[in-house]
Amino acid sequence: MRIPSAELLPESAAAVLVAAGIGAGSRVCCALSGGADSVVLFEVLRRLQPRLGFDLVAAHVDHGLSPSSAAWARTCAERCAAAGIPLQIFRVEVDRTHADGLEAAARAVRHAALARVACDWLAFGHHQDDQAETLLFRLLRGSGVRGAAAMRAVEAGRPGRLRPLLGLRRTQLLDWAGAHGLAWVEDESNAELRFTRNAIRHRLLPVAKDLFPAAVPNLARAAAHFAEADELLGELAAIDAAACGAPLLRRADFLALSPARQANLLRRMLIGLDAPLPGSVVLGEALRQLRGCDSAHPLRLPLGPWACCAYRDRVWLELAEPPAPQERRWQGEAVLRWGADELRFVESAGEGLDRVRLELAGEVLLAPRREGMRLRLHLSRPRRELRKLCQEAGIPAWLRDRLPVLWVGGEPAWVGGIGVAVEFACAPGAPGLVPDWRPGGVPEAAPSD
Repeated sequence: MRIPSAELLPESAAAVLVAAGIGAGSRVCCALSGGADSVVLFEVLRRLQPRLGFDLVAAHVDHGLSPSSAAWARTCAERCAAAGIPLQIFRVEVDRTHADGLEAAARAVRHAALARVACDWLAFGHHQDDQAETLLFRLLRGSGVRGAAAMRAVEAGRPGRLRPLLGLRRTQLLDWAGAHGLAWVEDESNAELRFTRNAIRHRLLPVAKDLFPAAVPNLARAAAHFAEADELLGELAAIDAAACGAPLLRRADFLALSPARQANLLRRMLIGLDAPLPGSVVLGEALRQLRGCDSAHPLRLPLGPWACCAYRDRVWLELAEPPAPQERRWQGEAVLRWGADELRFVESAGEGLDRVRLELAGEVLLAPRREGMRLRLHLSRPRRELRKLCQEAGIPAWLRDRLPVLWVGGEPAWVGGIGVAVEFACAPGAPGLVPDWRPGGVPEAAPSD
């Protein structure tokens, strides 16, 4: 059945919300700038709320970049008050000297502010013309398939992101706004060609539309094709990750992949860590060194905030600059923090550390290793230097100072990735505690050959 033109916009938005699984109990926040697109989105969401049953709030970010910004905030407050919709206003400061420019700086603080809203979904008023501009912007910057996928109507996350109007042209939004008597504010900066996106909108896209009248929907369709390709690359990476034993990759299996699949797998692992993706040159150089390096040689290659590491027969990702762990006194807690890591004490019988001895000890500390420390893991063997034990366990030198050590009465009782000292081991059937070290993005140990 053909949807009447007056209902096309709300029904298109409703289909996006339904596809995202939004219903009773869902908390949706409308990013309300006061401009035409966000006002249309706000009114559409307000009309759909009774039907779908979600909770609706709004948020406005005042960047303070325009003399009119305070008036825009008042306009949004008046609209929300009239509709009975709660509104949060965030007043932020934008770094005018940001290396990536004023646009990027404003976008960063805006999204940081919106992330503070207690909601399940953030809804934005982006439309098909925005999608075309975004695709052109990213292609001209040399983005890969993921970047060229541009914006998605539904993006899962905490909170997720919704763009219910993404399949519609801006003219359709303006026609709907006019038909419903909506008023909005105009941002004078939208006409300033010194901003890249404005230049694309006012100079590049008009030329493209002169040459190809269907340029905007065609570009939006191309973004959808890129999004489909990106999903397929994600599925391929999942297959390769399972085959290589992720997150601690078997080196031989990883290197048996083609260079393109190696790069794809590392990118997907970084995406899973919510990490920024390195440029193709940086990632390519890291993979080149990894392929040319002897497995006996430890390798640590920065990829931005994370690093690609290899030692012996394992490859993994870890934080490039993890927070320094602080000495902690254990007083029976089930969980202790160790820098970016977590150490849990799991109750057991006949395994791990002797619980009674720990409880009777004068002092139990979680602290780093000490110079010259030795550990005996078996009754039949002497105490051995931690350096030797780390070599056998496949722990590279740069990780050794970050290994958690449980000191009981001044003696090392347990070392993360190494094990329990035999003097402190739990007897069969006796109450014990098994330390469960959960590194923040670092494998416990690369198994020895």
